[in-house]
This record gives sequence, C-alpha cells and structure tokens, in this order.
Amino acid sequence: MIQGSVTHEDFEGHKGTIGAGDLQWMTAGRGIVHSEMPSPHGTQKGLQLWVNLSSKYKMMEPKYQEISSKNIAETTKDGIKVRVIAGEALGTKSPIYTRTPTMYLDFTLDPGTHLQQPIPKPWNAFIYILEGEGVFGQSKSSASAHHLLLLGHGDGLEAWNKSTKLLRFILVGGEPLDEPLVQFGPFVMNTQEEIDQTIEDFENYTNGFEKARHWRSESGLSLDF
Repeated sequence: MIQGSVTHEDFEGHKGTIGAGDLQWMTAGRGIVHSEMPSPHGTQKGLQLWVNLSSKYKMMEPKYQEISSKNIAETTKDGIKVRVIAGEALGTKSPIYTRTPTMYLDFTLDPGTHLQQPIPKPWNAFIYILEGEGVFGQSKSSASAHHLLLLGHGDGLEAWNKSTKLLRFILVGGEPLDEPLVQFGPFVMNTQEEIDQTIEDFENYTNGFEKARHWRSESGLSLDF
C-alpha cells in the first residue's frame, strides 16, 4: 500500500487491514475465495502484482505472508533508498519467500544519483515510475511518473536521476516458467482441461472450495485461484 488502507478477509477466517507502507504477499495455490476492499475514507493508492505459479505448485495450500512497513527490508546507499519487497538489492534481502523466483524492488533516487541493479539474464523485467522522471538503460530512455518500461534481457538495470526532484520507481522481474498458460477470469492453469476442472470444482464447492459454500464476505468479494 502506498497511501490509505485495504481490509482483507477469506473463507479460512483470515482477516486484517494493511496500511500505507505495509505489504501482503498471498500465494493462492489451489484456490481461496477472499475479499479485498479499500477504506471508504480518504484516498487509497496501492500496487498489486500477479505472479504465475509453476504447474507443480498450482495445487498447493494457500499461504499468506504479511509484513508491516517497519519490518520491510530497507537500506540506503549513496543517495539511493530501496525497499526490498522480494529478492535482493544493495546487499539487503527480503524475508518474503516466493515460489516463483521474483524481484520486486521499490527504489527512490536522490537528484544526481546513478543506480546499477543486477538482473539475472534469462529473467523478464519491467519498471514502473511512481514519482519524478528518470533515464533508464543503455538506450538512455527518459520516462516520467505513471509510465512503464519493459526491459530487454541483459545483465541488469542502469538508472539515472538527472532532475532536481526525487525519482521513485519499482523494478519487477521474474524467472520465465516456460510452461503453457490458459487463463479464464481469475483462474490460471496449464491446459483447457485443467481450467474446466477448476470451474467445476468452484461451482460444486469441491477440491479446496468446500468452505466457500457458506462463506459470505462482510464487504465485497473477489476470487483468486
């Protein structure tokens, strides 16, 4: 969460609220019916990233990892601050465990600073600018707030803040799974047959969805599988 708060609950009885700077990493596994609702008061801003699971993990039990802002791994060096949501940067590693190898880094660069961040060569990666304007990559591409840059494969990311204001962006990267992908609504599987079975399980409250039959959210409703 960047600003405001979100309240979450699910059919397993988990419930809580994450506020500005807090983090929730949920592994949906074989499926969990849950609700995520922003606070009705003030402005709510946040970032949500969906990461696919390998076929060998798709039927695992759902799992939550929730960390308050004060406990998120963070470090500052030479005018560069990074909050390490997942992965590692500037010698600091996140406590979050990701089934799919992932990096999720929240960088803030002071004016005049230069960042070099390694990224494994086969990984796919992108950056999204939250605040300010920066120069990125070997092509020296310039981008400002609310723009996304898809990175090519290489040794990592270079970024410069040549402006007089702060530059804040996230760097997200992940290891390609190299598996077939079939998606229907919130369901993401490897074959159409698996999707059909998943929908049948959900509609009949079987294979992990048994508790969904009688569960009702106190607010809204969303589904992850």
